[in-house]
Amino acid sequence: MLLDLALNEGKSCFLPVIQQDNPEFVSFAPYDANTELVPNKWGIAEPPTSEVISPTNFDVVFVPLVGFSEDCFRLGMGKGFYDRTFSFKIFNPRSSPLLVGLAHESQFIDSFPVEGWDVRLDAIATERKIYRPDTR
Repeated sequence: MLLDLALNEGKSCFLPVIQQDNPEFVSFAPYDANTELVPNKWGIAEPPTSEVISPTNFDVVFVPLVGFSEDCFRLGMGKGFYDRTFSFKIFNPRSSPLLVGLAHESQFIDSFPVEGWDVRLDAIATERKIYRPDTR
């Protein structure tokens, strides 16, 4: 698993959390092998939120997705958490962090509507290919 590999290499890792006082955005809390995860209201395991890190402080964020297009737009679960959290990248796409989607090639979708608030990922990696919007 990618998370285990990163921890074994001594990387600092953070997992997404939805905080009660800021429920429209994804926040990030530290995670290590001893962190006890607790299910949120959707049953998704999260670390405790005693310390939260700003999304602009990361080098890379692996973003979940349900589907994706060749130009690196993603379909999520429809709540808009990641688009709101990383909306600053719409106006400054080269800013940190690097947003990378991890997917299976079977999640590729030829086309779907893209709205002005949708944040384009910097790359999407599948088992067959790495998609980058700047290399189309």
